Amino acid sequence: MSPTPDFPTSTVLGYPRIGPRRELKRALESYWAGRSSRAELDRVGAELRAGTWRRLAELGLEGLPSNTFSLYDHVLDTAVLLGAVPKRYRDAADPYFAMARGTDELAPLRMTKWFDTNYHYLVPEIGPETVFELNAAKPLGEVRQARALGYETRPVVLGPVTFLLLAGALERLDDVLGPYEELLSALAAEGVAWVQLDEPALVCDRTPEELAAVRRAYERLGAAAARPALFVASYFGDLGEALPVLAATPVEAIGLDLVRGGVPDAGLTGKTVVAGVVSGRDVWRTPRERALAALSALSAVRAARVTVSTSCSLLHVPYTLAAEPDLEPALRERLAFAEEKVAEVVALARTFRRAPAPGTAASPGGPTPEASAPPAVPETAGPVPRDERSPYEVRAAAQASRLGLPPLPVTTIGSFPQTGELRAARAAVAAGTLSQADYERRVEAEIEWVIRLQERLGLDVLVHGEPERNDMVQYFAEHLDGFAVTRNGWVQSYGSRCTRPPILHGDVSRPAPITVRWATYAQSLTPKPVKGMLTGPVTITAWSFVRDDLPLRDVVFQVADAIREEVRDLESAGVRIIQVDEPALRELLPLRHASQGDYLEWAVAAYRRATSGAGEDTQIHTHLCYSDADQILAAIDALDADVTTIESARSGGRILGSVSGFGRGLGPGVYDIHSPRVPSVAEVESLLRRAAAVVPVGRIWVNPDCGLKTRTYEEVEASLTNVVTAARRLRAELPA
Repeated sequence: MSPTPDFPTSTVLGYPRIGPRRELKRALESYWAGRSSRAELDRVGAELRAGTWRRLAELGLEGLPSNTFSLYDHVLDTAVLLGAVPKRYRDAADPYFAMARGTDELAPLRMTKWFDTNYHYLVPEIGPETVFELNAAKPLGEVRQARALGYETRPVVLGPVTFLLLAGALERLDDVLGPYEELLSALAAEGVAWVQLDEPALVCDRTPEELAAVRRAYERLGAAAARPALFVASYFGDLGEALPVLAATPVEAIGLDLVRGGVPDAGLTGKTVVAGVVSGRDVWRTPRERALAALSALSAVRAARVTVSTSCSLLHVPYTLAAEPDLEPALRERLAFAEEKVAEVVALARTFRRAPAPGTAASPGGPTPEASAPPAVPETAGPVPRDERSPYEVRAAAQASRLGLPPLPVTTIGSFPQTGELRAARAAVAAGTLSQADYERRVEAEIEWVIRLQERLGLDVLVHGEPERNDMVQYFAEHLDGFAVTRNGWVQSYGSRCTRPPILHGDVSRPAPITVRWATYAQSLTPKPVKGMLTGPVTITAWSFVRDDLPLRDVVFQVADAIREEVRDLESAGVRIIQVDEPALRELLPLRHASQGDYLEWAVAAYRRATSGAGEDTQIHTHLCYSDADQILAAIDALDADVTTIESARSGGRILGSVSGFGRGLGPGVYDIHSPRVPSVAEVESLLRRAAAVVPVGRIWVNPDCGLKTRTYEEVEASLTNVVTAARRLRAELPA
């Protein structure tokens, strides 16, 4: 290839794509509902891409990425790029969304968490029969669109090693490298100077065989005769043992996460280093002197060129602080969202270019040796607290006597569909056009409707449906001290699903009961048990932007103490079943094995602290979903919840291969709520029979994979009818 072109001095690894006002969400849901065409959806996508490039250029960013936009998920996009579309989807009206969401006849692809984030990706399905074939229309189309607008861009593509590791198919590496070579050739023919290949899997522990695959992949791609310069981006941690392997290949640039990782002391000679000194995972302003010190340190390891960047894609943060007029000024001064982080990248790059060379006197206001150290975080005080309830066998007997439930009891995870009327009422209260009293009467009416619906459908343990809640974390943040919430701080979770992570900026406490009123009202409407619904301390913390001046463990225990008070108040009010959800337990698991044991010890201890005040005859439930929970099943069991409900339907019962030793009540999900399709009675029965083969029937619960908030009532009624029918059939057949 020709001499390596200079890499821009400032760039970002990716950018939010849902739209500043969730324009993509509305366009997707309109298309799925049949109210608009695919052409209209594509038009909205093109406008969002154009708006992103325009804004990044206005902010002064030199290196603009492309192909970071997605209509649903970038891993799914990569599967389509490489022709890895399972045969059963190819004849669907829209194969892309059939894989993402399913159809009446087809279940969607499995979905799980993207490393240790709350973003969900679709797991590629690759087998020996998969034939890889390049379909480069999307990355080439975005390069051409940007160029027509006057912008040169760097296409971003998920790298071959990470793609195959996510699919569990690294043995297909040699087969997939052909399409990657073709892609590089096509991009070179298009005049693209640089291509970014994302390899976040390299920051995890990798075997010698996997590292050999990294070497083989990038030696082969680097040897291509006609290709753009290769920038391999890593993020979410240190490259560790993968760095010398990658550095020995012909790639021209390597991206390092210098927020979660450190500056290596060698191994970068002659490489351009894309230095991730601005965090893409939180909303705090970048410590300027520390970032400049890290940039200067890179020059000392003989890097050919140092570029300033974000530590990872800005996909994980909201668009801009400009949309948040309600935040307290003192807090606002500490924050940076995506636009503000881009401005930080640009400013740091300009300052760094003016900085003196290593070994010369620093200019006034320049970095100092002390600035290279991370900010001081107080040490965690004392050992992990131990909080215990009575043994499970004692509790199970007391709960069976009090609750009197049938075998295979049917329940749901908590939320029921959030109607447009409910959302409008909540907005009207915020706008001052609806009184709090009138709003609460509407919430009560919705709760009664949901209770009557569940009674009619024949569920055994009911929920109040959570009509008063906007989100399972934000709702608690609004009622706890130490949190702030945003007006437009939306972050994509998957597809059209977005959340507004709260900002946990101070000490956490609970000034008053949060859920007791609604739980006791719901229980007053029915003789059947109604679950009190709480979010667990790990999940509240994981799904917030968390202060960085305390150890994470200490923050989680503050939240645990607040939830413990709520558990006690619910129990005192007569609530017999309390669900404390921890869907983020697996999500926060450190990517390196050496740190996982300590995390699981304190995360489990925090949950047990939150629930330890409950009496023997109060049944504690927990819930986990879409996070490869089979990898931490021992820790889930150690939570000591009386009943654990867990995702199973979406993954085809994958968890059932690991639960034979699970010692408490278990509800493997039988209804995938992230798809609009209605499961048949036979499907539900099949999953329950598989569960009964590994778990005693007397400990099996019947439930959906997750909450029903995103579904319609038509879908919910049809699905739950089939779930109840299947459970009743098997009660008569399977011995308890």
